[in-house]
Amino acid sequence: MVHVEITVPTTPEQVFDVLADGWLFCAWVVGATHIRDVDGEWPGAGSRLHYSAGVWPFTVNDTTQVVSVDPPHMLELEAKLSPLGAAWIRLELAETAPGETQIRMYEHAERGLGALVPNVLQELLLVPRNKESLSRLADIAVGKARREGSIEAPPGAQTHAEARLDGHVTQN
Repeated sequence: MVHVEITVPTTPEQVFDVLADGWLFCAWVVGATHIRDVDGEWPGAGSRLHYSAGVWPFTVNDTTQVVSVDPPHMLELEAKLSPLGAAWIRLELAETAPGETQIRMYEHAERGLGALVPNVLQELLLVPRNKESLSRLADIAVGKARREGSIEAPPGAQTHAEARLDGHVTQN
């Protein structure tokens, strides 16, 4: 399975704080354009956030639900987007060194029209999108940590997400 990963100069707790704020979902998830509501228990198992996706006026309203969570190490989601179906998404956070976190993102269509798309085509569509999403997530986590004074990353520090297949970097 292809996954996208990025390493950021923050702790898993600092990255998970961004994931735990459902109101920031649109700031890092490519395609999500508007958060309409976030369950008070987010990101607890079974909780949902309600969002819109697309370009106005061609938007679709739907939900993302937490399937499983292990703060600050893992968040597993089911994202619905009618009429395409639903996607399974898993974010894993691992501390690779003190103050450094590797974020891995896995995604594939599990139901509906999207599940009919062959895996190779899903990868062609999802890898660039998820690389951009992880870059945005990294920038938010680093910016918040810098503002809190817990890291010294210079403004404009570059983060770079990579796609990997069985541990090998794919060609860009």
